[in-house]
Amino acid sequence: MAKVSAQDLGSQPIGKLLIKQAVPASIGILVMSLNILVDTIFVGQWIGSTAIAAINVVLPVSFFIAALGMSIGIGGSSIISRALGANQTEKALKTFGNQLTLTLLLTVTMVVFGLWYINDIIPAFGGKGPIFEPAKIYYKIVLYGVPFLALCMMGNTVIRAEGKPKFAMYAMMIPSVGNLVLDYVFINVLDLGMEGAAWATTGSYLLCFAFIAWFFISKNSELKINLSHFGLDRPIVSEITSLGFVTLARQAVVSITYLFMNNILFDLGGETSVTAYAIVGRMLMFALFPVYGITQGFLPIAGFNYGAENYNRVRLTIATALKYAIGLASIVFVALMIFPEAITRLFTTDSEVIKETPSAMRWVFAATPIIAIQLIGAAYFQAVGKAVPALLLTLTRQGFFFIPLILILPKYYGELGVWMSFPIADVLSTVVTAYFLNREVKLKLHEAQA
Repeated sequence: MAKVSAQDLGSQPIGKLLIKQAVPASIGILVMSLNILVDTIFVGQWIGSTAIAAINVVLPVSFFIAALGMSIGIGGSSIISRALGANQTEKALKTFGNQLTLTLLLTVTMVVFGLWYINDIIPAFGGKGPIFEPAKIYYKIVLYGVPFLALCMMGNTVIRAEGKPKFAMYAMMIPSVGNLVLDYVFINVLDLGMEGAAWATTGSYLLCFAFIAWFFISKNSELKINLSHFGLDRPIVSEITSLGFVTLARQAVVSITYLFMNNILFDLGGETSVTAYAIVGRMLMFALFPVYGITQGFLPIAGFNYGAENYNRVRLTIATALKYAIGLASIVFVALMIFPEAITRLFTTDSEVIKETPSAMRWVFAATPIIAIQLIGAAYFQAVGKAVPALLLTLTRQGFFFIPLILILPKYYGELGVWMSFPIADVLSTVVTAYFLNREVKLKLHEAQA
């Protein structure tokens, strides 16, 4: 494999560079999403539809803790990209060391807290009635592995900030493939049920951690840190926190959304509606993988060139990313509008779930072609270190629009009101993001270049 230098982010043609960054990221996200998708299919077919709902209850809690690592990773990687662009190697090394320290301290603390309050947290996120016991089994085991997942998510963003997208792709593929193999062994062969599903997931986190640890220890990484880099540096921690808070806030809102959705849907349609949402949620993670890949590939390119004060390349990166992402999102939209029932049947044989899910899926993905604008716009402000607008734009969809909508519309339209909230929130947040991104490109970047 030819090594990719961080300096390539400032010199190679944007279109070629974006593809080089985005394709591995997309493949990694695809494999990870397929893992979640197939994992859900295995659980649904081998354990039952209640198990799907149980996992959907646990995911927002475990993902929020893991998102601490992702937020520290993305916040610190923005600093690393700009530091490498400005030839400030020592700052990049210190930032990476601080990321490791922060991730360990915060995630272990959150896991202890999460296990202590297990009987309160699970019902709060919709784990009621027959869903509670399988959710509790899954939750306890998976939470043990979450600190390793957080370290993996943090390390993966740093690998990409170094300009090593293929290694970042491998880091996402290894645990995904491992989880599927372990699922088959623990659930189908050993017949361990929910415990098997949970141990398969935790085992996959350990595989990912082992690979990422090897990457940074080996000669593949340019970031060779020593013990002095682990000591927390207040200015760096402050910058990591301010930028990483964008990602953490987004995941916090996602977790709150799951809390509201699971409870509202359980009250409106019971276990069937929660299961339908779980299936649609898996498709949200899976179907948009190429758009998320473009967004991930966009981040280090925009950050590096902004740090190097090459604003023409920043503008070109934004335009190219938007063009690619909108095109891919449109293809996803067409596929999901045509095949929602066939997709649902992959997950379950439950006739009630099959009846309800396709309509919900069409509503949820109705505004998919324009969602790329919101993702790229928010990512730009995060990449260039502008934490406040990045935070506000990240929160527009779910925080400012979606949550209020799901609290209001079901009162008038019942369960339909829940599904209608998705495209309405997408349209409103895209309009807001497009306005601020357009203003930034026309005023800030042009003025800075002049």
